[in-house]
Amino acid sequence: MDKKKSVSSKFIFFFGSFGGILFGYDIGVMTGALPFLKTDWNLTNASLIGWVTSAVMFGAIFGAAIAGQLADKLGRRRMILMSSLIFAIGSILCGFSPNNGTFYLIGMRIFLGLAVGAASALVPAYMSEMAPAHLRGSLSGINQTMIVSGMLISYVIDFVLKDLPENISWRLMLGLASVPAIILFAGVLKLPESPRFLIKANRLDEARQVLSFVRKPEEVEGEVKAIQETAATEKNSMEKTSWATLFNSKYRYLVIAGVGVAAFQQFQGANAIFYYIPLIVEKATGSAASSALMWPIVQGVLLVIGSLLYIWIAEKFNRRTLLTLGGTVMALSFLLPAVINWIVPNASPMMIVFFLSIYVAFYSFTWAPLTWVLVGEVFPLAVRGRASGLASSFNWIGSWAVGLLFPIMTASMSQEAVFAVFGLICVFGVLFIRFCVPETRGHSLEEIEARGTNHGKKKVEETVESN
Repeated sequence: MDKKKSVSSKFIFFFGSFGGILFGYDIGVMTGALPFLKTDWNLTNASLIGWVTSAVMFGAIFGAAIAGQLADKLGRRRMILMSSLIFAIGSILCGFSPNNGTFYLIGMRIFLGLAVGAASALVPAYMSEMAPAHLRGSLSGINQTMIVSGMLISYVIDFVLKDLPENISWRLMLGLASVPAIILFAGVLKLPESPRFLIKANRLDEARQVLSFVRKPEEVEGEVKAIQETAATEKNSMEKTSWATLFNSKYRYLVIAGVGVAAFQQFQGANAIFYYIPLIVEKATGSAASSALMWPIVQGVLLVIGSLLYIWIAEKFNRRTLLTLGGTVMALSFLLPAVINWIVPNASPMMIVFFLSIYVAFYSFTWAPLTWVLVGEVFPLAVRGRASGLASSFNWIGSWAVGLLFPIMTASMSQEAVFAVFGLICVFGVLFIRFCVPETRGHSLEEIEARGTNHGKKKVEETVESN
């Protein structure tokens, strides 16, 4: 542990969130690679196009669930290291796909998705457990900045490589994802373990030392005591904890809130834009998708600016307020093109791209970062690993479904109609926030858990009285 005394809080928070670069890059890279892959392999089947694009998300469903459980046993840090290795290997194998090896590429991207899903579960948990309560929103928002920065990097690389021979360009686009994975591995080697994991493992001196890196000296003992009290309360039931435990009366309210927000973030359709914006522009204008690679960069810039805006306003507004604002504007951005197209059939085909840009702008500083902030904040300690994994899995189920179904839906429906469906889902997302999600800003993880437990008890008492 002596060597870790030199680890600064900035280093911890930077590399603690750097995993976002990995799955941000892989979310974005297929946007540019797909048009060249389609031409190189003469890939025209909508279902296969959907599977090639969404295979990473399919693997992430399982990676998130597995990582959440293993992180409770092995620690967040060790699991992040393992994820970075899998990511590096999977990226290289994708780049070396045999010609016309569609099913090989799908298989390798599912393997790669295990690491992507693991990172999506581990990074928010690690960041929330390292960050002090009054800064948790801003510091956890760094994770979203990393994700969208990874996406923007992939968009820029796609644009730079677009003039290479098509059979080389898409391979380089996919294979270069191994670079940030190697950087992550090197950085995480110097990271400390989460203090909450250390306290659960009865390694109190190590936990105090880690907290000293990211807290004022006078705050360390108070936080250790608070974590110990929570851990002691849960210790007797830890051996009985199972998947069913997530939905008992004590935890159900908070688990449904966190998992629901994670699911809505993806089912609202954001990744339809991020995966397919060149094809969306192609269908709207008739120009080749490979010539529309500047649009992903525009979306990427909006995402990065929005993530930085969120870090600035994170602790100035309640989580529920920002989610309600974002969800409302996102719904309108998806619904209005269908309404305008119905009223004015000859409206400019680029109208939909304009409204999609508004969607991305508001998504970038509301639902995009706040989902992972809430996932890191809302789950009780006893079930945090499993619940975080479940939330990430539902998030990736939504991402996979959108990536798989969007090309199939647009083959039989207008793009305006498809996005109107997502707009209705945004409306339901806003209602879910208003009625099912507690406010978490400014509260410690232990306070949030206590409030959630009291809510569960109140619901049980109301049920008994009504009977």
